[in-house]
Amino acid sequence: MMKTQPQNLKDLYKNSLAVPKIIKVIINVGIGRLVADSKNSEEIIKKVSHDISMITGQKPAIRQAKKSIASFKIREGMPIGLMVTLRGKRMRDFINKFVNLILPQSRDFWGIPLKSIDEKGNLNYGIRDHSIFPEISREQNPLTFGLEVTFVTNAKNRDQAIQLYEFLSFPLQINKSD
Repeated sequence: MMKTQPQNLKDLYKNSLAVPKIIKVIINVGIGRLVADSKNSEEIIKKVSHDISMITGQKPAIRQAKKSIASFKIREGMPIGLMVTLRGKRMRDFINKFVNLILPQSRDFWGIPLKSIDEKGNLNYGIRDHSIFPEISREQNPLTFGLEVTFVTNAKNRDQAIQLYEFLSFPLQINKSD
């Protein structure tokens, strides 16, 4: 007799509330280097903020430096990053777009490495060029930057999170050595 794969994650758990879920998606952009090297930092922040809001559908929060670092030309209170936290419908729409549009378009993409998933089950993935998103036009804004996407889950461990990501059709690199 052959075992079949469960069609639903709820089949693996006694209680439906124990099924792991993605709680939120956090998108971070570091702009410290762009701002430190230019004289027109307000305009750069405005352009990057506009692009992030086009990608996520939500205005990003500006993050400031907590202390000065002379070698990086950063002063305390200087804007060095932008952050967006997505929940609910915007989060689900972003996950759908990320898995079905963005990752297949990435250059030299062979899957998300399993080492990108931490012990708590959170997945961190970096994108080198934001212009891969369909909302962004290179002709309108030649400024390019990278961003980091974090998928936060309520999974109890890494194995539960891997099952969740596989069920949600995330293209994971399944290696025998991991």
